[in-house]
Amino acid sequence: MPATDPRVDAYIAKSADFAQPILAHLRAVVHAACPEVEETIKWGFPHFMYKGMMCSMASFKAHCALNFWKAELLMAADEVNREAMGHFGRITSLKDLPSKKVLASYIKRAMQLNDDGVAAPARAKPAAPRSLEIPDDLQAALDAVPAARAHFNSFSPSKQRDYAEWLTEAKTEATRTRRREQAIEWIAEGKARNWKYEKC
Repeated sequence: MPATDPRVDAYIAKSADFAQPILAHLRAVVHAACPEVEETIKWGFPHFMYKGMMCSMASFKAHCALNFWKAELLMAADEVNREAMGHFGRITSLKDLPSKKVLASYIKRAMQLNDDGVAAPARAKPAAPRSLEIPDDLQAALDAVPAARAHFNSFSPSKQRDYAEWLTEAKTEATRTRRREQAIEWIAEGKARNWKYEKC
């Protein structure tokens, strides 16, 4: 019986209908190829660990992504679609994925790199940090709750961006209002946007 993390179950269950079979398939292939794998949640999405970071998967509004931690070493000679966040492009259905055999071979090679203690190549830092724009309605809501404003100002730019993007991604005004109210409640308690997935 593979060791699974209930947070990954919850992540899959909360994902869009199109994404659930993709994520379940990827999870099953990883476990089949690497029975010793450990699941966890890092940066808000599922990661698979084997003697360190091995690979991760994520779902978005209209696609999924699969990412290997040492992809530069695994895929140097391969023609891999490197669009979107992952290394197989925008995965919108199971048809967008390589066969189980091909995926398993990547996983086995990733395991071997970790067995051999090969470090991931150093990643170049971006030339300029992404601009951080806080929506006016979030600014006003923060100003109305001093505790929330104080905590928000102490957050790292990435934590602030998580809340800003959560609001701007809302498709309706009602959703945006609900998210803003929830955000202020969490921020006033000093919680990051993905606090549920953070280890204590």
